[in-house]
Amino acid sequence: MADVRRRAPAADRNKGPILDVLRQMLPPHGLVVEIASGTGQHAAHFAAAMPGLQWQPTEPNAAYHDSIRAWTEDLPNVRLPLALDVSRHPWPVERADAILCINMIHISPWQSTLDLMAGAGAILVRGGVLFLYGPYRRNGSHTAPSNEAFDADLRSRHSEWGVRDLEAVVEVAAKNGLGFREAVAMPANNFSVVFGKV
Repeated sequence: MADVRRRAPAADRNKGPILDVLRQMLPPHGLVVEIASGTGQHAAHFAAAMPGLQWQPTEPNAAYHDSIRAWTEDLPNVRLPLALDVSRHPWPVERADAILCINMIHISPWQSTLDLMAGAGAILVRGGVLFLYGPYRRNGSHTAPSNEAFDADLRSRHSEWGVRDLEAVVEVAAKNGLGFREAVAMPANNFSVVFGKV
């Protein structure tokens, strides 16, 4: 039988460091909704390591759903993927204890960040966690030359893409009842950014 699992090299590289942060930030029990699950590698790795949590992968591109199912089919705490598009409200999940969104907001229009924050603010329980991962500018400046080059490459591919200012993301989160908790420096000049539902 053909292996339908897709593989993203970046997911293999960053899943370990991200898991180290998630172990400290996520509750021991509850429902975690992953936005833009992609291949399903992250959902499989995190759910296997934290079996007390239920995982809901979501991916607007249905072409990836077979891959997500293949990566997670042996994990009893992972639900079938949903075709969640952050721009379409209400989302097909009514409540969540945590939301993960990894490497999305810089490869989507800024409106997607606005929609993500609105949706997260609507479904997260009080005290629930929103976890973002990716490159960010700090105080209007890139944190490394490689991120500046990456930003230029993104913008050359799509005029509405680009590395975001962390302060702008924090401001939008606050407008949706999500308080900034911490930005953790990660390998390859990325950050884990954590918010809590007020």
